Amino acid sequence: MAICRGRNGEEQVNMMLIGAQPEGSWVLNFLGSAREVLTEQDAININKALDGLSVIMSGEEDIDIEHYFPGVT
Repeated sequence: MAICRGRNGEEQVNMMLIGAQPEGSWVLNFLGSAREVLTEQDAININKALDGLSVIMSGEEDIDIEHYFPGVT
């Protein structure tokens, strides 16, 4: 277990699937379990995509897809 800080603040994350990681590592957390070690750029892209989904779900009509999903278009 590790205390991790992310989009929703700090939470305890099960590290069993990826093993212990050095402090400052980026991990993909899903339902309380770290699933994958990420590069910083991957973490940035995932956070942008999550921001984009929030904007889409809020009903925003004029969305800069390239900003939230770089390289997709």
